[in-house]
Amino acid sequence: MELTQYTDEQLWEIGNALMDNLMQASTEIDHQSHVQDFTQRLSDIVQPEYFERVVKKYQQEKGLFTARTPVDIFRRESSVAFVWKQGFSLAKGEFVAEMVMMKVDGRWLVDHAAVF
Repeated sequence: MELTQYTDEQLWEIGNALMDNLMQASTEIDHQSHVQDFTQRLSDIVQPEYFERVVKKYQQEKGLFTARTPVDIFRRESSVAFVWKQGFSLAKGEFVAEMVMMKVDGRWLVDHAAVF
């Protein structure tokens, strides 16, 4: 199916499932699960040592992920960008979670993700 044929609801369902996995694997500091749906480009960046260092740092400073609320999606020619409002267990205030997904060989993969 072409990207233009997906409804917003369908895209949110796919995007939320991918982000749920990223956050659960991050909480568990499980690199293999975290990168299982990454594009090759992103897999090359998020090596095990880098992943562990980043996760331990944010967990110490901000705690674990809590509620995530959808804000908007942005359709591009060959990808979709998602933005959520994100909470943490220790840090006060609202943070931004974002993810870009794209279809590669018929499979939705994460090409970028961050929480700030």
